[in-house]
Amino acid sequence: MSNEFYNKWQTILEDVEKSKIPIQFIKKIILKFQGKRQQTINIQTLLKQGLEPDEVEEIVNRKLIELDNQIVNLEFILNVENIADTVQPETDKLLGKL
Repeated sequence: MSNEFYNKWQTILEDVEKSKIPIQFIKKIILKFQGKRQQTINIQTLLKQGLEPDEVEEIVNRKLIELDNQIVNLEFILNVENIADTVQPETDKLLGKL
């Protein structure tokens, strides 16, 4: 699909509550600490290594609990292409019936 198509999805997704997005739609999570330090959890890499989404969620949850008192912010980088490719066909089916 075209870059314009994915850019439209990026705009739509900017307002979505990120904590409610399935793990397979997240590219990476950036944990931000005091003093501009940060740590990245690359979700897509973990999934490509063969871990199941629930296993990846467990890893992320453990890391968040472990570092909870040090984290000042979280940044979610979404896999817009994966979201669009998954959701658009369903949206087309629903709207096609109208």
